[in-house]
Amino acid sequence: MAKLTLDVTKLEMAASKLRAIAHPMRIAIIDLLHDNQKLSVTEIYNSLGIEQAAASHHLNILKNKGVLVSKREGKKIFYSLRSVTLTEIIECINRCNEE
Repeated sequence: MAKLTLDVTKLEMAASKLRAIAHPMRIAIIDLLHDNQKLSVTEIYNSLGIEQAAASHHLNILKNKGVLVSKREGKKIFYSLRSVTLTEIIECINRCNEE
């Protein structure tokens, strides 16, 4: 069996991202973006039925941790997932909860 080497820096970055998504509303945002590729802040808070300020707060956390990227188009800012890897982790967690 090959020896597993752990990169502490990579582990810390992964833990930071996992802490960022460890909130039901942030998971909902990731799931929404996974299904829609890119959405504006307005589309996100309307779809989730939350206040604009709450949506912006969660989006900011996810963006700062490198989970989301944003792009301004005119007056609107659109968010999308940086990678689908985190959605795969969420799907795995959901499968574990089914047992």
